[in-house]
Amino acid sequence: MAYGRAQVGYDLGAPRAMFDRLPDYAKRATWAHQNSFETFTIYALMAYATGTDATAAAVAAVVFVGARLLYLVFYILNVPLGRSLMFAIGQVCTITLIILSLLIVSS
Repeated sequence: MAYGRAQVGYDLGAPRAMFDRLPDYAKRATWAHQNSFETFTIYALMAYATGTDATAAAVAAVVFVGARLLYLVFYILNVPLGRSLMFAIGQVCTITLIILSLLIVSS
């Protein structure tokens, strides 16, 4: 992503304008990066705040991070099937944390 940005130049006056000029791989890296901000954090905090079982939550968190790293790789390399699979695995981990949190709160 940084390499792609360096290729097109960075305009401090209009930093978002450069995104349209980025090479395709850098656009995909930017999109994947932005998508990463939208996932997981609130669910991990919810699991922490509710005192969810540490082992199950830790496994879900570690699998999530691994899936998201592979998601980024597949996104940048433009491998849609791999990207979708890693996204789905990440979603399962997030849903797992939600369920674990709800089970603690409801008991």
